[in-house]
Amino acid sequence: MKKDICITGAGIISALGNGKQATLEALKNKQSGVSSLRYLTTTHTEFPVGEVKYSNPEMKQMLNLPPDHAVVRSALLGIIAIKEALKQANLEYRPPALRLAFISGITVGGMDHAEIYYQDFLENDSKNAFIELNDCGGVTEQIADYFTGFQLVSTVVTACSSSANAIMLGADLIKEDRADIVIAGGCECLSRYHLNGFNTLMILDRDICKPFDRDRAGINLGEGAGYVVLESSETAQKRGVQSIGKISGYCNACDAFHQTASSPDGLGAYLAMKGAIEHAGLNPEDIDYINAHGTGTPNNDLTEGIAVMNLFGETIPPLSSIKSYLGHTTSAAGSIEAIISLLCMTHNFLPVNLNFNNRIEEHSFVPVTNPHPMRPIRHVLSNSFGFGGNNSAIVISKQ
Repeated sequence: MKKDICITGAGIISALGNGKQATLEALKNKQSGVSSLRYLTTTHTEFPVGEVKYSNPEMKQMLNLPPDHAVVRSALLGIIAIKEALKQANLEYRPPALRLAFISGITVGGMDHAEIYYQDFLENDSKNAFIELNDCGGVTEQIADYFTGFQLVSTVVTACSSSANAIMLGADLIKEDRADIVIAGGCECLSRYHLNGFNTLMILDRDICKPFDRDRAGINLGEGAGYVVLESSETAQKRGVQSIGKISGYCNACDAFHQTASSPDGLGAYLAMKGAIEHAGLNPEDIDYINAHGTGTPNNDLTEGIAVMNLFGETIPPLSSIKSYLGHTTSAAGSIEAIISLLCMTHNFLPVNLNFNNRIEEHSFVPVTNPHPMRPIRHVLSNSFGFGGNNSAIVISKQ
């Protein structure tokens, strides 16, 4: 018997604010959280970013952690988001009889502290507590240790599709009866490593980015975290909790075309979207909205649009990118945007594609400019594409 994978809780933090309500209000009011750097120390202050508006000491205080506690920024963001998700799912006190798993996507890990304390690691032992936290798995373990009670903990590292793949893995664990409840998603903070790396690729925009616009010039980096609580409909019913949506289909397809670029024909994106829709038992015309990856780079937006046209033909559903609201949160993008897709479906609105002025010449469509959908939103396709051609798509549906 096929198990319905219910979402019973969701938590989010990003440049738009802390929590689902703050995120929803910013999206509906077309308010971007992308602005000048405030917390990251770097010489590259010319690039706007989607920075979470809390310092590390402020987040430690929010979480009742000692000021001298060794914790990296990504873990702080992840813990805040998970607390919101657990509260909604009525899991603040975890039942010992249920098997709980934690799957988290991240790529940069604790680099935000490692890059600052590198000389200390070489010269003395004063900052050694941060050495193991540089590892991606170390960040996941730090989050898991804050909550405790997980029978399975794992880390997914596939660049910008990491947290989408974490959600997919979480759904598989439930379907295969390896877990009863899975907290899945991802987190990522900004770092100099991050900023310098993308600057080297020459794909950072010095203004707020313009996804799917003819004159797009690159991405704005962002940070944040997003996690969902997944469980079967049977488990949710036994626990007496309400489902707020379901993961009805998903697919990962790697085109292996290039280390950083998408294939010109958008093959990987096409296969991921097609596979997710088929896995959900739907047809392309059933999709009511596409939350596009839409980074604002010349390569991504062109090829993603080509893939959409190849799959949907002349009837392309409303499509938009939210990267100009909160920046590209890299490893956290898949789960953050899955939660935003869930909010769109729940509240029946479409996020306007900010800063769009002119259609890309090769595209037959324009992104969303009107927040009011023509029909109720029942199925959303959320795209997340990572370096190396690691492309993922998730279909989120009303329960």
